[in-house]
Amino acid sequence: MLKVRVISTVVAGACAVAAVMGVPLLAGSTGSSSADIVTVRPDEAESSKQGLPIFPGISGKTAGAVGISMLRVVIPPGGAAKAHIHKGYETAVYLLQGQVETRYGPGLSKSVINSAGDFIFIPADVPHQPRNLSTTEPAIAIVARTDPNEQESVVPYPPEK
Repeated sequence: MLKVRVISTVVAGACAVAAVMGVPLLAGSTGSSSADIVTVRPDEAESSKQGLPIFPGISGKTAGAVGISMLRVVIPPGGAAKAHIHKGYETAVYLLQGQVETRYGPGLSKSVINSAGDFIFIPADVPHQPRNLSTTEPAIAIVARTDPNEQESVVPYPPEK
């Protein structure tokens, strides 16, 4: 179960009051109202449909988001995701650590290599497969997607028949 801290700030005249509480988030709960700021601090990795460990951050499930999700993904040394697409959703990636080759496009026939500090945009429905080029260090990235249910739109590539 993810631990979520809900932080709400009320301003009365020149005085601001902040209340901070630890809240275990239950499945199906939004964890916030439209006026709350939600902080998510994942305790442990979960496995993803792409075959990589992810640390869920912001999503519909954890924060009540309706148009975005954000998480941290780790590609182990020498590891790669399973080839996939995000059906109908765009993806933005910030590579924190490592060097990653991403094969993409029809038949995964194109390739791009990115390094720590790069921002990467993946249009909706583009097949792709990131691979960590290091055999000794993990690659770590922050991933944002226009899908609040991050794993729901992941489809294997090529599609299973």
